[in-house]
Amino acid sequence: MEQPGLFAGFADRETETRYNERARTLRLPFVRLYGVILLVVLIAYSIINPLYIEPVENAILAFWLGLTILVGGIYIGVTFWPGYVRHPMLDFAALLVIGLLVSRVNVVLFDHLLHSDAQLRAVGVFNRLAITAFAAVTLAGRPKLFLAWLGCDFVGWIGQVMPGQQAVSALAYALLSYLSGALIMAAINLAVGLTSRSAFRLADSLDIERSKNEELLLNMLPPAAVARIRSGLLVADSYADASVIFIDMVGFSALAKRVSPGHLVELLNGFFNHADACAREHGIEKVKTVGDAYLAIAGGNVPSGNSADAAIAFARAVIAGVDGIGIDAGVEVGLRAGIHSGPVVGGVIGATRMAYDYWGDTVNIAARLEGTAPPNAIAISESTWLRARSRDGFGPPTLITLKGVGEMSVFHASARTDTGETVPAAA
Repeated sequence: MEQPGLFAGFADRETETRYNERARTLRLPFVRLYGVILLVVLIAYSIINPLYIEPVENAILAFWLGLTILVGGIYIGVTFWPGYVRHPMLDFAALLVIGLLVSRVNVVLFDHLLHSDAQLRAVGVFNRLAITAFAAVTLAGRPKLFLAWLGCDFVGWIGQVMPGQQAVSALAYALLSYLSGALIMAAINLAVGLTSRSAFRLADSLDIERSKNEELLLNMLPPAAVARIRSGLLVADSYADASVIFIDMVGFSALAKRVSPGHLVELLNGFFNHADACAREHGIEKVKTVGDAYLAIAGGNVPSGNSADAAIAFARAVIAGVDGIGIDAGVEVGLRAGIHSGPVVGGVIGATRMAYDYWGDTVNIAARLEGTAPPNAIAISESTWLRARSRDGFGPPTLITLKGVGEMSVFHASARTDTGETVPAAA
């Protein structure tokens, strides 16, 4: 985000809009406070005037003061409208009208002081700088709009003080007083605007970086785990019915010897990106990648309904894209998947390079089952088969001895042929 110039806003229109709305929202309590102070001062004048001014003049003053108080009250009320911060012209119009009304009040007060031969050596009327200061702060960040307000206010003010003014010296001093105050308020308007824009620019940059860090953190850890870590709590969860999926490449070790490192990384990247897309589509939680293996889970932190059905659909979707992965990489690629359902324990361990991981026999058995699947096929345990509502494509159970587990009934899904047809997978 580029630093705006003295009178120019941010180059990006969306950023300029966000800045104006945020700045006006932050200034809103002060705008209301200034408005209340203005009303209090006007009411004070209304109370004091009858004590020192003749009834006829007081009636005129009461009219103009009452009208000013009414406009001020409406203006404060408008600031409570939700769309107020998007319309700075409301401030422009309201403060311009208030400034003109106050000028009218001052004309009447000046006439009274002249007729009473008051020997004042101080301001004896309503100080209009209060209105100009109000506008300078309220329209901060919009210097062109404030200068336009000053121009309109000056025209209105000069139009009220010029008629009947015969003393050139009095007019000269009045102009000097008005213009000096206006220049100071213009400088304040610029200073407040530039500092608020710089603060917004810094805060916006921090928000962008914070958003990137948050996105990166949530990409590594579940939102619930992040909230607990920030609260200093231990992250440990138990899931009674989850389905763990292991998918890896067939003959990856041999393939690694034939292709360059860059080509190999490109191949793995294509495989993992494809699996990530399938995981998002089927409501599957990616756990991690280990070498050429992709570990995912259904029924963990991401709700997935029937975990077995979701796991099987995910594995089929990943294997269905094997041809595309091979074509993109320029080599023949085969995948196989293993799925087992049961209880798992999940959590975050350690303080550096944290990741949400899963443990338990269910994870270990899924890894063993993956090794029993033929190329481009799925091997599932009896536990997963019983949980699944759709068992199309699975052959009869085969009793297989798994290392560290023992004998287990395993069901194999149909394997894909080169023509895209399906045939029962060999045990």
